[in-house]
Amino acid sequence: MRLSHLILIAGLYLSAAGGVSAALPLQDSQGESLPSLAPMLEQVNPAVVNIATYSTRRVVNPLLNDPFFRRFFNIHQDQLRPQQRRSQNSAGSGVIVDAKAGTIVTNYHVVQGADEVQISLTDGRSYQARLVGADPEVDIAVLDIDADGLTQMSIRDSDQLRVGDFVVAIGNPFGLGQTITTGVVSALGRSGLGIEGYENFIQTDASINPGNSGGALVDLNGDLIGINTAIIAPGGGNVGIGFAIPSNMMRQVADQILDSGNVSRGQIGITTQDVTPDLRRAFKLENGQSGVLITGVQRGSAADRAGLRAGDMVISIDGKATSEVTQLRNRIAFAPVDRDIELKVLRQGQIQSVKLRVSREAKQVSDRALHAKLEGARFLNGTNDQGVLISSIEQGSPASRAGLMQGDVVLSVNRRSVHSVSELKSILRGSRSDLLLQVKRDRQLFYLVIR
Repeated sequence: MRLSHLILIAGLYLSAAGGVSAALPLQDSQGESLPSLAPMLEQVNPAVVNIATYSTRRVVNPLLNDPFFRRFFNIHQDQLRPQQRRSQNSAGSGVIVDAKAGTIVTNYHVVQGADEVQISLTDGRSYQARLVGADPEVDIAVLDIDADGLTQMSIRDSDQLRVGDFVVAIGNPFGLGQTITTGVVSALGRSGLGIEGYENFIQTDASINPGNSGGALVDLNGDLIGINTAIIAPGGGNVGIGFAIPSNMMRQVADQILDSGNVSRGQIGITTQDVTPDLRRAFKLENGQSGVLITGVQRGSAADRAGLRAGDMVISIDGKATSEVTQLRNRIAFAPVDRDIELKVLRQGQIQSVKLRVSREAKQVSDRALHAKLEGARFLNGTNDQGVLISSIEQGSPASRAGLMQGDVVLSVNRRSVHSVSELKSILRGSRSDLLLQVKRDRQLFYLVIR
């Protein structure tokens, strides 16, 4: 029976009285089974987990900050001991993508800032998860748990999706527990929303609500096609416009994190801008023509070697139209590393084809992928395999409060030399003790203890 019949039957069920619908047969009058998503969901539901996060804050009674109060009760400054207060931050969802290794993928914003991540399975088991790594710009985080008997979800090529395909969203909305909603793919390649650094969203009308973040968007075969991430909700609830990160983008990020703990992006060495109506007239674009204008080319870059120039207009990459800067940026950032890409460019009214190999930008790892005490610091591999460089640091973060600064080079951790970000990650894995860092700042060497 076709899916349209399923929708019709579902509508009839909803219109029936409660007592009657509970007694409806599982077969029609001809003895044929009625269509249902239940068999597929019974297979894939165990691969979707609930996530709860917790953080511990140090709290001091505000009265103890008053010198008069301390003097009146004879409380010395050394006697002030902050209390530890544990609080639950959020509830979200995740997807098991490797049952043997216990690998779970979720959104970075679900676990951001958490000291503890708790995973709950559909069979009632619960485990504490370890953060393997994260990519805040794409909003993907990778966790792992030590558990047996897990169910993983197969991953489909999201490039094969079409607008109108039926989809099912599975997650933990509002902390209610595992819930499924259905809908269709409303649009593909949504970008420019300002939600993430790199956007290429699947848009769906399957209900996505707070708590669904990090959960699965699957097709009718139960294959993973996206990670539910965001909604447009002017009134604070679902209005039928939800967004999911495509499975291909998720897989590329997750694979890099699992392989090396780092994430790299493609680049070709150009600066660009969107085409305005005035630019359309100035460049004499034909009706319906669109593209992204190259405003500059870095000398010696892949674009420079391929002969691209300022004033060229990129109209497609590998046959896919590029009408916005965000589209072009995403496709270059996530381009294959093992083959050339083909750009069609409009130059002085003529369309030309240019092939070039995308280079990878410097690798950078998320702060929480390393250690809670280093949160707020971003790391790059140092020069000549000498330490790791702090490329940026967030003011007021744990790393900043500990005394680390942008430009510092960490040479050793707990008396073990560090030569790369992946080696730093290996040393810090599972460590919850104090950190003893050897740091190089300008021409000075010193040790720093982070408690």
